[in-house]
Amino acid sequence: MPSANPLSKIIVLASVLAAGFLLIILSCALFNNWLPLIVVGVFLIAPLPNAICERYANNDDFMSEGSGNAVVDFGRYITGFFVVTGLALPVALAHSRVIGVPAMIMSIAGGLLVYGTIITFTLFFSESEEF
Repeated sequence: MPSANPLSKIIVLASVLAAGFLLIILSCALFNNWLPLIVVGVFLIAPLPNAICERYANNDDFMSEGSGNAVVDFGRYITGFFVVTGLALPVALAHSRVIGVPAMIMSIAGGLLVYGTIITFTLFFSESEEF
C-alpha cells in the first residue's frame, strides 16, 4: 500500500484540528459559557513535557542504554497528568453544574481531537533514527 504524500497528511490533520477547535468553540458559544475553552490550553501544552524530556534525555552514546529513562518517564508522567486534567476538567465543571452535559461532551471530544492531531502530527513527521 503506497504511503500518502505529506501534503495530504497535512490537509487531513488540519481539518481534524479545525473540527476539534470547532467543537470546543461551539461548546462555549452555544451555551454562552466560555469556561470549556480552558481545555484548549491544557491539551496544547500536554505534549510539551514529553517532548522536552525526550530532547533532554537524548542518548547519543551507544554505551548509555538506560541513563535517560527517569527523565523520559517523568515527561510521560507530566504529559499524562495534563491529558487527564483536560479530560477531567469538563467533567468536574459539569458535575458542579457550571456547564451542561452537552457542553462537556463537546469539549471532551474537541479536546481529544486537538490532542490526537498534535500527537499524530509529531508521529507522522518525526525523524526516524535508523542505523
